[in-house]
Amino acid sequence: MAKYVVLHNFYGSEKWQTFRMLIINQRGLSCEYCGNPVAKSSELTLHHIKELTPENVHDTNISLNPENIMVVHHECHNKIHGRFGHQMTNGVFIVFGPPMAGKTTYVRDRMSRGDLVVDMDQLYSAVSLLPDYDKPNNLFGNVIGIHNLLIDNIKTRLGKWSSAWVIGGYADRYKRERLVSNLGAELIFCDVSKEECMRRLEIDEDRRYRKAEWKEYINKWFDNYHP
Repeated sequence: MAKYVVLHNFYGSEKWQTFRMLIINQRGLSCEYCGNPVAKSSELTLHHIKELTPENVHDTNISLNPENIMVVHHECHNKIHGRFGHQMTNGVFIVFGPPMAGKTTYVRDRMSRGDLVVDMDQLYSAVSLLPDYDKPNNLFGNVIGIHNLLIDNIKTRLGKWSSAWVIGGYADRYKRERLVSNLGAELIFCDVSKEECMRRLEIDEDRRYRKAEWKEYINKWFDNYHP
């Protein structure tokens, strides 16, 4: 309940109402989602691309940032959020590449709140409470079990997520293409050279005591990668 009070107070504030009209006046009476014109401003709402939460609503770089705003028709806004009978669009993306390529950062920069993310490193962290770069071998069976269950959820479109992101090395082309086919996914390659991965490892403070281990991960990926 507190969440809705905080957001309700923001949307009822004078600064938000002034910002709303300024954006609509600048962009005109049309929906930026479907492209259709509307007759009056009351038919439009401002959609935050990065969703507002009680934690970020007072950050004006998010809440009052024109670059984080789409002007949309109310009906389209419901479609975007999957509300009132509208089914959210399920996009599936497989983000692959070598260790230290920035795959998780890529997803964090593009995902929306409520998206489903399947990342082996994060799953290790979830079941062990260890940092995501510390992956005890004895937990592999548990982690891969959870991973495969989530992959099945994506395959059957189980749940109310809007987009799903699968993060992994996927150096083997056959396994990679089979997963793309099974999930109906779009493939995104973080194309980073071996030299750049090693350079990033050298300056990574979190892995400063695990450089040898992670060099093996990097070497193994490039040894097995088939474009």
